[in-house]
Amino acid sequence: MHVPWVYHHCHGTPPTSYNTSLFCVQGCDASVLLDNSTGIVSEKGSNPNSNSARGFEVIDEIKAALETACPGTVSCADILALADRDSTVLVGGPYWDVPLGRRDSLGASIQGSNNDIPAPNNTLPTIITKFRRQGLDVADVVALSGAHTIGLSRCTSFRQRLYNQTDNGMADATLEASYAARLRQGCPRSGGDGNLFPLDLATPARFDNLYFKNLLVGKGLLSSDEVLLTKSAETVALVKAYADDVDLFFQHFAQSMVKMGNISPLTGAQGEIRKNCRRLNGN
Repeated sequence: MHVPWVYHHCHGTPPTSYNTSLFCVQGCDASVLLDNSTGIVSEKGSNPNSNSARGFEVIDEIKAALETACPGTVSCADILALADRDSTVLVGGPYWDVPLGRRDSLGASIQGSNNDIPAPNNTLPTIITKFRRQGLDVADVVALSGAHTIGLSRCTSFRQRLYNQTDNGMADATLEASYAARLRQGCPRSGGDGNLFPLDLATPARFDNLYFKNLLVGKGLLSSDEVLLTKSAETVALVKAYADDVDLFFQHFAQSMVKMGNISPLTGAQGEIRKNCRRLNGN
């Protein structure tokens, strides 16, 4: 598959839902990489990450190579930040300088993952509030949502838009009719929860600004995408600006990624540099 998502932005795994799982729950400290162990309940099992966050074996391979070349030097958190940037570039997106020196967490927070990661059906005020808790603003919300130019989403994340958006048994009126009909073919009223659909139907494997162009013609997949165009004049203006100017989107996306990567990093003597990203040293 979100290359980055991005939203697993500080997590470094490809998204299959809003999961702007991109999201740093305790800070950009690679907590999401920890498996279940004594005293640790993995964030991988949280509602936003379960059956969505993946690609962890790629980080394992990178970490193993680094430990062979320069043991105990590069943290898992820095690997994720660099992988986010490089995977974005590889699919046509912008480059940005990644500040380094993060250290890895000594724990995980499944509660934080469940409560703080924006969900596909969250209202716009809820999404903005969750971003602001991390020191991110409305412009960051829209720019980082543009990571949905890449990746896939599960049927269960948008089914309500197809059949019962407002508890009246009707489809979301903001969905373009032929697009909604196409989605219903692979996302039935029941069953098929794990069926996957591109977040950007036009160029699903390329990082560009067509996600925003899709929104303008009623072809945003998730409710959390659609609300950017219908619930706030500020977000509407940004959607239109990014649809018109890919360079502006790339500039703002890169800036927001740096901001997200700088959320409460562990430095100095805090945390540790894990030898294996899936477990604490000594375990």
